[in-house]
Amino acid sequence: MMFVDRVDAGRRLAARLEHLRSEPLVVLGLPRGGVPVACQVAVELGAPLDVIVVRKLGVPFHPELGMGAIGEGGIRVLNDEVIRAAGVSDRELEAVEARERAELERRARRFRKDRTPVPLAGRTAVIIDDGIATGSTARSACQVARAHGAARVVLAVPVAPAGWERRFADVADELVCLVAPETFFAIGQFYEDFSQTTDEEVLDCLERAGPSTPATAVPQAGHAGLGGTGGPPDAPSGDDPSDGGPRGDPPGNDPPRGDPPRGDPPGAPFVRDEDVDVEAGPVLLGGRLTVPEHAIGIVAFAHGSGSSRHSPRNRYVASVLNEAAIGTLLFDLLTSDEETDRANVFDIPLLARRLSDATGWLRAQPVSAGLPVGYFGASTGAGAALWAAARRDADVAAVVSRGGRPDLARLRLPDVTAPTLLVVGALDDVVLELNREAQALLRCESKLVVVPGASHLFEEPGTLQAAAVAARDWFTTHFSASTYRTG
Repeated sequence: MMFVDRVDAGRRLAARLEHLRSEPLVVLGLPRGGVPVACQVAVELGAPLDVIVVRKLGVPFHPELGMGAIGEGGIRVLNDEVIRAAGVSDRELEAVEARERAELERRARRFRKDRTPVPLAGRTAVIIDDGIATGSTARSACQVARAHGAARVVLAVPVAPAGWERRFADVADELVCLVAPETFFAIGQFYEDFSQTTDEEVLDCLERAGPSTPATAVPQAGHAGLGGTGGPPDAPSGDDPSDGGPRGDPPGNDPPRGDPPRGDPPGAPFVRDEDVDVEAGPVLLGGRLTVPEHAIGIVAFAHGSGSSRHSPRNRYVASVLNEAAIGTLLFDLLTSDEETDRANVFDIPLLARRLSDATGWLRAQPVSAGLPVGYFGASTGAGAALWAAARRDADVAAVVSRGGRPDLARLRLPDVTAPTLLVVGALDDVVLELNREAQALLRCESKLVVVPGASHLFEEPGTLQAAAVAARDWFTTHFSASTYRTG
């Protein structure tokens, strides 16, 4: 299914939600991209429209891993199990909340102006976004709506990856999605027009479909009314870290989502682009192998904690590498059963073994058997990538760490021989210092690139693109200098 734009998606979603018409509804759009979708749902169902402004509380040093969420009105929801497992102190929790609370209030002022939130107590809260990538913000929104007293919480989106329901079954009473494809690269892949939603368009939707305005006053807007005229390819939108290629929202917890649909780069058709089962010791791990024609090398991705092969950020970086005739393997480092044990997520030696096993599998594939291999690690995945690269038999041509934790492989860093690029956001103070300390331990060729204006998740407009280009250039240079294997 392909949507013309967010307005079209909202109309189709409203038809699926018709059974809710008799309930006391409040339709809540996640700003920015979810608001035009929610606007149409509110109009069709004759319900008031509001925004729901939330922030995820990420574990220090591992912001992809949520330990709670906050909302307007002093709402705070905590996951005590994650806090205990991560060893987060009260002082650290307070510091994270203070920072996120300031950002939440800034956004609320921008989107609300002089409007007060629509009360949720005793009502059905219908939370809408333009799609789900990793869904951290949507999950936080469900928790916050419940904390505000909503009698029922419904999460509804036009598109999400297959199996998305598992992430929300514990926070929503009903889940609605129009299409959940097995092959999912980015939300923008399913929209003909996925241009950036502006603050002005959000305010216009609220003005027209808010509780003080009759629903009949809302026009049936087209591209010009609710679509915008475009934005940078990696500007973030409404869904989160969470971990989401490029979209179009203000800096926050959201991963980039609107990355271009995956297809053949100009002049470089794929000889293989499909889902695979990667043999890693005694287990099979789900993955996606993409090899352009005349590939100069191949990069295996090691994702961060709380993420997976579906990481929108890593998929975006992979698409940039593919366009440069570099093959990519995105794969899960753990099985679904192993992921239930949080200790495995931070077991760097285990993750490094999986990466090494996946490298052996790659070298056994006919399409990649003779290619130089590189590693791309994000967050904790960078620790696993460097640990694996330190093996005597690693034979790795280059390593790139994005927002990484090379300190997690501290004892192995002197043994790394592959040229290593460390890419860190200028605003990621603690991780930047950890990378500087790690670089001092490396004896191989290394370089530290600090991306201006970027935080840990590289969610600010243009920053993920800068990181991807730096990775592309590093791999291109060192793959060209590498000797092809003969088998």
